[in-house]
Formats: sequence, structure tokens, C-alpha cells
Amino acid sequence: MAVILAYIDPGSGSFIFQVVVGSVMAASLGVKVFWRRLTSMFKRSGDGS
Repeated sequence: MAVILAYIDPGSGSFIFQVVVGSVMAASLGVKVFWRRLTSMFKRSGDGS
């Protein structure tokens, strides 16, 4: 069995954390925009016809 030793310094850990948080935020914004466009296609117009 191989033992894997890894060291992540605080700077690298902070960078990885920022990348993960930024990716999650960008993905959530993309889903929000997509969902609004999708639901706007199925909404009724308010002109009464």
C-alpha cells in the first residue's frame, strides 16, 4: 500500500477555496439565468388574448 504525503500551504489552500467558491457561484448564476429564460417561455402574456 502506497502512502501519499501531500502538503498544501495556506496560500494554495486559499486559492483552491476561492476557485471552488467562484465556480459554485458562477454555476448557480448560470442556472438562475437559464431557469428564468425557460420559465418565461411558458408564462402567459398579460394582454388577455
